Amino acid sequence: MATDGRECIDTEEMYLSMGPQHPSTHGVIRFILRTDSEIVQECRPDVGYLHRGIEKLAEGLTYQQFLPYTDRLDYLAALNYNLGWCLTVERLGGLEVARRSEYLRVITAELTRIASHLIALGSLSLDMGASTPFTYCIREREFINDLFEELCGNRLLYNYVRIGGVSQDLPVRWDQRCLKFLDYFAPRVDEFNDLISYQKIFIHRLIDVGVISAETAISYGLVGPNLRGSGVDWDLRRDEPYSIYPELDFKVCVPRGLRGTMGDCYHRYWVRIWEMGESAKIIRQCLAGLPEGEIISRVPKSLKLPKGELYLRTEAPRGELGFHLVSDGGKTPYRVKVRNGSFSSLAIMNEVVRGLMIPDVVAVFGSFDVVAPEVDR
Repeated sequence: MATDGRECIDTEEMYLSMGPQHPSTHGVIRFILRTDSEIVQECRPDVGYLHRGIEKLAEGLTYQQFLPYTDRLDYLAALNYNLGWCLTVERLGGLEVARRSEYLRVITAELTRIASHLIALGSLSLDMGASTPFTYCIREREFINDLFEELCGNRLLYNYVRIGGVSQDLPVRWDQRCLKFLDYFAPRVDEFNDLISYQKIFIHRLIDVGVISAETAISYGLVGPNLRGSGVDWDLRRDEPYSIYPELDFKVCVPRGLRGTMGDCYHRYWVRIWEMGESAKIIRQCLAGLPEGEIISRVPKSLKLPKGELYLRTEAPRGELGFHLVSDGGKTPYRVKVRNGSFSSLAIMNEVVRGLMIPDVVAVFGSFDVVAPEVDR
């Protein structure tokens, strides 16, 4: 008996399986939860459902043949993966890149960042029980898909970037249509904020939930918006610049002055809101300064890279995207290893959600913006 006369209640822990078909796991990912009532004691990610061995496949493909496979590594940021692979091959091979294509690469990479963040924001709101904002995000993303379809014929897996440049030049008046979209999009973000970002229930589902300190974020290898959401001022576009990013004026988005605690779900959410505005600013600068000239440099069809290895990283929508490429001097890579943001986000899940309620697992995972194919490869 308890000291106050009440009977002690014996409890035991329960194991719950969240996924792999759970709608809030954003793909085929499973979490094994050890719970005491509604309190999470342990969260163990169970991955591998989508593993395709793409890194191993690269060893049997030429450098150009592997390019379409990079689209499949993250279907929401396919162009950023195209860009990361081409930059790695070009750097190791000492290949020149057409000046005009550098601008086209950055324009399309930032459009992809906006499209990816729209899915992240819409999915998180859907996870929190608000279905309408997701349809709004899809509506805006369709305008970007239309631009890409006109540019390269694809709406999801673009395969637009090429070693040495890009595959297509801009169609007639494409730049005007892109600017028209940006003019239309800015007020829509304010509308989206009024709809969900300042909504009381949404705020209270995210503030002070899943707090990650800057030190913990760094020790677990978090990158991109998840790292900046913890107050770490780091962006590869500025701090390890590549392409024409050193020539552009943009701000690294580190959230300060928001409600809640730095490093919580709400701060990670706002990083992506602000980054869409910065991406729009970058695109405008590139369109204004777009030079004339060729869109691709001369690259041998039977490309051989010198013997050696290189690790090159770029800033994708989910953070650091690194390709470790090893060449033995042949036509195919000797070894390829991909580093991305989604895997490290899963690694910290147990640390962050321990002691939270089961519904908070959904909020934390949604704020990380994990894409399953990035994890499994």
